[in-house]
Amino acid sequence: MRIASLLASGTELVAALGLGDRLVGRSHECDYPEWVKRLPALSRPTFDITGGSGEIDARVRERLRSGAPLYEIDEAQLAALAPDVILTQTHCEVCAVSPADLVHGVAAKLERHQVVALRTGTIDGILEGFIHVAKVLGAIAAGEALVAGIRARLAAVAEITRPLPHPRVACLEWIEPLFAMGNWGPEIVELAGGAGVFGAPGAHSTTLAYEALRDADPEVIVVAPCGFGLERTLGEMPLLTERPGWFELTAVRAGRAFAADGNFFFNRSGPMLFETPEILAEMLHPAQFPPRHEGTSWRKLPSLPANGR
Repeated sequence: MRIASLLASGTELVAALGLGDRLVGRSHECDYPEWVKRLPALSRPTFDITGGSGEIDARVRERLRSGAPLYEIDEAQLAALAPDVILTQTHCEVCAVSPADLVHGVAAKLERHQVVALRTGTIDGILEGFIHVAKVLGAIAAGEALVAGIRARLAAVAEITRPLPHPRVACLEWIEPLFAMGNWGPEIVELAGGAGVFGAPGAHSTTLAYEALRDADPEVIVVAPCGFGLERTLGEMPLLTERPGWFELTAVRAGRAFAADGNFFFNRSGPMLFETPEILAEMLHPAQFPPRHEGTSWRKLPSLPANGR
């Protein structure tokens, strides 16, 4: 069975199921495991993805207003690779290729059963999707084992955090404009031993006025923009730290404001997502969770301005 994955989390899943050798193509965003970058990229964004979060947001909104697609598929290469299964998603048209991007040209001629779209915004939904894909790929035993291992891992974290104090946590998945993390984010916060201030499980992420963040004054702030690694996130932080009152927030003054890798961990619904509760627990409960990911997946933000005032 030849598999083309147009979804980073789908590519992760195929590899976790032990079927990586069946992948023949990937999306432009697929970057884990590292070796998948050697596969031909079958998609590309139709807008410039460089620059700051405000610039990217403006470009995406303009294309959505005009009805223009956000992604293009290399139809000729897709046809040449002749995949038996194409993995995509329907949850967010902004984040990744969706079936709507496959309605033209060669892709439109593919048999319906060849396109498998993941669609979910909750932890249970993600895991159900893993099982569904495993069935389609003929790897149901591997899928069930993967999901059982994930559930055991989540239960182990929850057992430690359940009796601990749960600080009020704001998870932000975009900086300019601010977006409060929705979807599975509130569930991840709860598993890690926090109480989410914004967002509802399964609901889409939403814009958030900076004044709302100030008014809520959470005990912990985690900034993990969608698609941004840790270093890129840190480079964007002046957009927040230079706003009025940032250094007066309770979380910031207490040294409990953090930047994190939103690309690999917080916003991608693949197997690596289920390492995120442990990563977040390191920030929330350092006495119980040693900082194994500090410096690589998250970093504490300064509690004072650069001038110390």
